Amino acid sequence: MEKKLGIYICSGCEIGKSIDMAALEKVGSVSGEHLCRTHAKLCLAESVQNIQEDIKKEHLEGVIVAACSPRFFTKEFSFNQLTERVNLRELVAWSHEAKDADTNMLAEDSLRMGLAKMKSILSPTPFIPDQSSSEILVIGGGISGITASIEAAKAGYKTILVEKNKLGGWSNHLHKQLPMHPPFDYLEKPLISQKIHDVKTQEKVEIHENSSIKEISGQPGEFRVVIKQEEKETKRKVASVVLATGWNPYDAEKLTEFGYGQNPNIITNLDFEKMAKAGPVLKPSDGEVPKQVLFIQCAGSRDKNHLPYCSNYCCGTSLKQALYIRESSKETSVFIVYKDIRTAGKLEAFYEKVQHDDQVFMTKGEIGQLNLQGDRILVDVHQTLLGDNIQLEVDLIVLAIGMTPQNTEDLNLKYRLGKGLPELKYEFADSHFICFPYESRRTGIYAAGSVRSPMDISSSMEDACGAMLKAIQCAEATKRGEAVHPRSGDLSHPEIYFSRCTDCKRCTEECPFGTYDENEKGTPIPNPSRCRRCGICMGACPERVISFEDFNVNAISEMIKAVEIPDEFEEKPRILAFVCENDAYPAFDMAGQKRLKYSPHVRIIPVRCLGSVNNIWISDALSKGFDGILQIGCKPGDDYQCHFINGSDLTEKRGENIQEVLEKMMLENERIKTVFVEINEYDKIPRIIDDYVEEIELIGPNPFKDM
Repeated sequence: MEKKLGIYICSGCEIGKSIDMAALEKVGSVSGEHLCRTHAKLCLAESVQNIQEDIKKEHLEGVIVAACSPRFFTKEFSFNQLTERVNLRELVAWSHEAKDADTNMLAEDSLRMGLAKMKSILSPTPFIPDQSSSEILVIGGGISGITASIEAAKAGYKTILVEKNKLGGWSNHLHKQLPMHPPFDYLEKPLISQKIHDVKTQEKVEIHENSSIKEISGQPGEFRVVIKQEEKETKRKVASVVLATGWNPYDAEKLTEFGYGQNPNIITNLDFEKMAKAGPVLKPSDGEVPKQVLFIQCAGSRDKNHLPYCSNYCCGTSLKQALYIRESSKETSVFIVYKDIRTAGKLEAFYEKVQHDDQVFMTKGEIGQLNLQGDRILVDVHQTLLGDNIQLEVDLIVLAIGMTPQNTEDLNLKYRLGKGLPELKYEFADSHFICFPYESRRTGIYAAGSVRSPMDISSSMEDACGAMLKAIQCAEATKRGEAVHPRSGDLSHPEIYFSRCTDCKRCTEECPFGTYDENEKGTPIPNPSRCRRCGICMGACPERVISFEDFNVNAISEMIKAVEIPDEFEEKPRILAFVCENDAYPAFDMAGQKRLKYSPHVRIIPVRCLGSVNNIWISDALSKGFDGILQIGCKPGDDYQCHFINGSDLTEKRGENIQEVLEKMMLENERIKTVFVEINEYDKIPRIIDDYVEEIELIGPNPFKDM
């Protein structure tokens, strides 16, 4: 039985001046079962109240709001009822000629598509774990892990802190710490001792030192964790995880060009820090006070032969250690040779203080040949700020070596996609750093501190707070059955009709987030709380057995079939555009807000991700008579502009299958085109649309148009 719907059409914001409202009402009233009303301004509190009263009085099973973009007035148009938004403002009235026949056709088709979708969707039923936990696991007891644990405890959440050695990490070796308080120009006592004391006195923090994670299985809300300490195993259930396993120093043995290992007086910044903490700074070779000390910055960093990135902490550390020397020996001179000095934000005041010391000489330069002559070391420096090459004679060299991340396989995840987090190209824990810096591809597991990116103590503490906040949000969202980033609050989740599943493994292999495990036969085993609701598995499934209650193969097919296709003699092509809701759809919205005009021959269907597009929709559209199909999504690439990591990449890879569809139908390859845009490239939308319409007009009508 067809749902009884309430269809509400707004004539405000120039919609009524651009579109034939009577024709729209006729489309909405095509079934006598539906309630269709027009309002001058639907977003007013009075209008919203009228809709709510209609829902109750008329026993409406669904509501269609034909007005502005679904990205606006989300709170006002959130009813305790299945709701569909039809964008008449940005995608029709503001981007096409007013009172034009083609503009009216576009508006009518848009409403028909909304009606067709409503026939095939249901209000989503959330998946809520049976016994959802509120506890949070923190792996790593350095400054990031300790900070995260303390903040969680302050917020009222029990935290399980696991550290493989003793609490403190690399911070235990600090002699002094870079300034964190005004006026930011003096060294401070390391705060790690106080932090360790604070975390140990938190009642809600359960600490496991000298322990490791044997395995983590399950999903957000009910991660099952096995903690191992020697022969003892402890089992816990947690809601989410903060990974703060920290970093390792770059292997200085590889820095042979700087003489490391060839002379005891060539040491690393970490060696120097330990030396300063233990007592006065002395030469390792003879225990004498050094007279001339050289700090070589970026020793192995920003170097294609070693670490290609900046390790962030090195410049501040060398400036700090220069002061160690000057405080312990007024006669000692310090040289710092750098590629660039990077002391962001408040550390600039500290950098300025060091510059004022006449015995600290700094220059930009490239280290050339090192001549080791007993205790004296001659160093050639090229391309200096002085304009000339210089030679320094020193008796101690400190190499500012960079950070490398800990291996995330210490998580020991029982996921089919691997034990740890996927890694970025520099082997740091994967994170979608453009929009969601703490997120990883494993839902409910958040990277914090220098396992995610090189950073100093101050940044690590800030990072830990952010990651713990996301872990808490995940714990709470999971209890409500809601998705986390980027579809926060989404109550839907994928359902599989196993009776038709062929165990092809496409869903398990293509899901970017490891949502599915599989049994011995290869049958997918869903973990709904891991799901980000992108629909990539639905797009991947050749048997079309995966669906969401409010986003499924049949619903989109019905939208496609609802469009009225002009015959070939009208010379009005019809192009279907699958538009990603994350970057591409907002770009269309902004194009409309800027009143940028483009062809009215395109019909837009928003999708959660281009990766969710199933090939059957392509077949349906071409069979229906659409002359061309555009797929417009987020830009793919290493920077993960795609909100669902590799949805756009998968669209390109699936292109071969689409070509097979075209070949079977004996259609030109140009009838399908994929374009990628960034959210701020709204100005490109008219050109993308108009150029493709022109291309399709040159190809000619789809031969299936009249069938």
